[in-house]
Formats: sequence, structure tokens, C-alpha cells
Amino acid sequence: MRFATAPADTAPKSKHALAALGLGAFVIGTAELVVVGILNLIAASQHVSVSSAGLLVTSYALGIAIGAPLMTALTIRVDRRLVLCVALATFLLGNLLAAFATAFGVLLVARVLTGTIHGLFIGVACAVAAALVPPERRGQAVSMIFGGIAVSTVLGVPLGTLIGQALGWQAAFAGIVGLSAVALAATLVFVPTVEGSGSGTLASQSRHAFAPRVLAMLGVGLLLMGGQFTAFTYLTPFTEQVTAIPVGAVSVFLLIFGVSSAVGTFGGGKLADRNASATLLAGNVILVLTLGLLYLVGGNAVMVALALVAWGLVGFGVIPSLQLRVITLAGTGGDLAATLGASAVNAGIAAGAVLGGWVLSGHGVRAVPLAAVIVCAVALPATWATRWLKVPPAPAEPIIDRDAAPQASPLTTAG
Repeated sequence: MRFATAPADTAPKSKHALAALGLGAFVIGTAELVVVGILNLIAASQHVSVSSAGLLVTSYALGIAIGAPLMTALTIRVDRRLVLCVALATFLLGNLLAAFATAFGVLLVARVLTGTIHGLFIGVACAVAAALVPPERRGQAVSMIFGGIAVSTVLGVPLGTLIGQALGWQAAFAGIVGLSAVALAATLVFVPTVEGSGSGTLASQSRHAFAPRVLAMLGVGLLLMGGQFTAFTYLTPFTEQVTAIPVGAVSVFLLIFGVSSAVGTFGGGKLADRNASATLLAGNVILVLTLGLLYLVGGNAVMVALALVAWGLVGFGVIPSLQLRVITLAGTGGDLAATLGASAVNAGIAAGAVLGGWVLSGHGVRAVPLAAVIVCAVALPATWATRWLKVPPAPAEPIIDRDAAPQASPLTTAG
């Protein structure tokens, strides 16, 4: 795959640019997951069930999975920096709509809109980040983006949960609006214009981005995240009802998960640069074991905390490897594929939220982690098989032998 790379003398500036992109990802990650901690409050305010309120997770993820690739297609020729800025401005307005929503339907619409912008921003930010660093550090650059999302689970989600519980769920969205403005300003100041990571027309990019090898990798991402969010979407009611911790202590467990996720994501970037395929396979195995542990020891607060540590380290730690594999397997379709990786992940999140809600309604919250184990176990043979997917060769200029005889066979190779 051809990546554009910034000149060597821009290296100090690239650090600031990566930090700005990470900040944008932090804001976006906070907006996506903060509803998990205030799901009960939203359900009570909007007079819907908790499982129905879980559709706010589903609608956001569907916006990423469906809306983001469409927006990427429409903006494929637009300057990447401009796309990032417009995306953040639109994200700000979408969360402003959510903060003032008085009907559940309006809140759902706001979540679809912001989800669409989420996927667009993450895809473009990954491509820009990869273009700002040397080839051997692209996995780490991508991990800065997903690290921003992971850090949001450390700071943004717990703080948003506390703010929502103290001042009302609308206040959590108001905070996101303010952070979006800061991220937009940082992007305008620090992120340079870089060449896209893909090449060719939209039709050419689509042909490479939707190649079977890429679709197989996307399927793995869908299953891995679907399994995790079958359980994570309903982690709050699980810890309250099964683990029997006080409502105010839920944020502590979310913090434990968030810290582990942040550490895992940055570490996962380094592992992705070493061997992305092996990292994915090992991560899948560990997910099956840790989610199984969560199911078995759900009533023990200490063991649940340990399971969340292991889950957080691995769950987000595999994402840089997944995204890097998707982009590289797409070859010259890298720009579009960068968004498809986020789409597959969030399609899995949407499906996981639905599955978790169905299990919760039919079998109780105690059974939710078991369903997550089953989905991740189904993913295991697929993850193992993707180790043999090959990166397509870079397009090369044809070699023209001007001295060759006109009648030479086209099958003849120049020596």
C-alpha cells in the first residue's frame, strides 16, 4: 500500500498533529460510550425501558457502520484536513441536538448523525496519522487515534457518568459539546494538509477496499467487537445486579476498564508493528477466557475487577492490529478501507448491543457475558484463518524495452 509521508523536518509538528487527532478521538469516544454509564437515567427520563435505551448505542454504531462509508465516498476527493474540521464541527452540533432533545426519537436521530461523523473522523484521522510517521511506526500512529478513544473510557466516560448522575444526563452531552470545540480548534492549528493514503478514483478504491481479503478481515472485527459489546453495553446493570455494587461505585469499575483499555491500546500499537496477525489471534483467545471468567465470577467484586483489567488490556489492544491489517490489505483502496474498519467494528457494537438486550430481556443480565463468550469463540477460527491473507503488491510502472522487436510475444519477460 502506498502511504504519503510528511517530510522529515516536520517531525516535531507531527507530534502536535497526532496529539490533536488523539484529542478528537477522545471526544468522539466519550460521546459514544458515555451513554453506557447513564443508560438508566436516560431510560427513566424518556420513559422507555433500559433495553430500549440501549438502542442509543445501536443507533450510534449503525451511523458509523452505514453512514460513515457513504460520507467517505462523498468526500474522497476533499482535502483531508478540511474533512476533519467539518466533521468535528458537525459532531459538535449533533451533540448539541442531543443535549436539548426532549423526545427519544430526536435523541436517536442525534446519535445516528454523530455516529456517522464518528466513523468519518476516525477513518480519515487514521489515514492522516499514518502519513505523518515513518513506515515502521504506523501501527503506533494508528494507536494514537484509538488510544484517544481508549483514554475516553478512563476519563471521559467515568466523568460523564458522574456529571450525568449529579446534574442530569443532558449535562454529559453539554460537556461533550465543549470538548468538541477544543478539539476543532486544535485540529485547525496543528494538523497539516497531507496527501491521501489511497489512490485512484472512487470506483478503483471501492474495488480494492471491498476485496474478499479485506471483507474477511472486516468480518473478524465485527465478531470480536460484537462479542465484547454484547457484555459491555449492559455492564452497568450487570455490576449493579449481579456483582451487587452500589450505584455510585459503577464509575470505579468503568475506570478500571478504561485504564486497562488505554494501556492495551498503546501497547497494541507496538505489537501491531511487530506482527498484527499474531496479535489478533492471541487477543481473540484471551477475550474468550476473560469474558468466560466474568460470567463465572460475576458475584465476586474483586474477581470482576480483575476480569475487567484483562478484558480492557486485550479488547482495545487488538484494534490497532485490526485497522492496520484492513488498510494494508486494501492496497490502493486505503482511504475508503480506513473507514470500513471503523464501520465493521461498530456494526459489531450495534449487533452486540441488540444481542445483549435480547439476552437481558429473555434470560436476565446474569447470562449476558455468556453470550459474549459464545460470539468471541465463533470468531476464533476466522481470526486464525486470516493469518494467511496476503497484502497485495504495490502497483508498478510497466517496464518498456524500447529495443524489443515488434513481433515479440507479450508473454516474454524482459531480462
